Amino acid sequence: MARALTSGKNAWEVLLILTVALAVLFSFISISATESFLTLALISLIILLIRKKLKPAFPAFFRPLLVYAGLSLVSSAFSVNPEMSFRDSRDLLLLLIVPIVYMAISRKEVLHLVMGAFFASALAGTLYSLWYYLFRADPGERVKGFMGHYMTQAGLLLLFGAFALGMIFFGRGKTRIAWGAGLCLAAVSLVLTLTRSAWIGLAVGLCVILLLWKPKTLVLVPILAALFFFASPQTVKRRALSIFSLRGYSNIERVQYFKAGIKIIGDFPLFGTGPDTVDMVFQNPKYGLGELAKRNVHLHDNFIQIAAERGIVTLAAWLAFVVWAFIELLKLAGRRAGRPPLRDPLAAGALAAFAAFLVAGLFEYNFGDSEVVTLFLLILTLPFIPAGRFPAGSPMSPQKTQNSPDTAPRPPQK
Repeated sequence: MARALTSGKNAWEVLLILTVALAVLFSFISISATESFLTLALISLIILLIRKKLKPAFPAFFRPLLVYAGLSLVSSAFSVNPEMSFRDSRDLLLLLIVPIVYMAISRKEVLHLVMGAFFASALAGTLYSLWYYLFRADPGERVKGFMGHYMTQAGLLLLFGAFALGMIFFGRGKTRIAWGAGLCLAAVSLVLTLTRSAWIGLAVGLCVILLLWKPKTLVLVPILAALFFFASPQTVKRRALSIFSLRGYSNIERVQYFKAGIKIIGDFPLFGTGPDTVDMVFQNPKYGLGELAKRNVHLHDNFIQIAAERGIVTLAAWLAFVVWAFIELLKLAGRRAGRPPLRDPLAAGALAAFAAFLVAGLFEYNFGDSEVVTLFLLILTLPFIPAGRFPAGSPMSPQKTQNSPDTAPRPPQK
């Protein structure tokens, strides 16, 4: 495999592949390491583009993300605290993982390497969570991962679990067994994080997969949910039942955040308060938050948070990205006939992960979690890699495929 990865490639091309694989390998372990390897990958890609006189390539859904990034910078300029907003805007660089991964995966061997790194990272993160629960966690403590916070771990496990469903239902060969085992471990770890939004998100991801597979099997979902509930320990049962409680503090708090967010949007409709400044603004008593609620740093909802801190125009760009990507994923997942075998599980898994992420984002600002966003964009990009687009020996000269909606680099003009 090493020979297949390096055959016909120069040092910068090999470095691009290795740094992307290493970034993915650390996606469950260390955001600092992931960002460092992505930086090296970006440098390698820029050098390759300059030397080969090529244009950057990316899936079509990346265009509204670029608009979102540009409008976020405009919002920073009009922020209630521009210095803080521009500092926070450095996270926009994480969006570049889309073109980096898109251009780095030049052939199926590279895709296998990246997928293997993804699985290995998820397995390491999952096993650490289980070890933490067995040997370090206090009674009733929510399980953490390498990243530290249980919400981040839940977001990562959610994406892996939903993606694994696609690999299990639409994959082929023995790899389905490995993904199935990984899903079982991840599901246990996810339950132990006691993160309700992630539970709901994974259930939605399962519904998406069953709808693509055999729609009639959707009737099994409530049965599985009931079995899960009755087989769970009391701590998990109480947490699950709290979803429906109108007296639970976290539910009351989310209602407060929603109302406060609507008021903030009304006060700052065009550009918002500025990235990373909503928690400064909602300290004002007129927004009606309790003292405990004021200690949080966001509004627990992607849509409300983005509109409040970046304005409704930026929210429109983000919604355009969501709709565009979802429609393209539906097309990829629906066109199974005649597609290479590796494509079906990628499209189905990405669609399930995308739906799970969006639903969980109704209750948590997961688009503001850099660790989760990095993995989310990686998973979202994988199905758009045109199958067989690179002939051997020409890793930076992709061929446009009939079913690909993507933008491909153009060779230099003579």
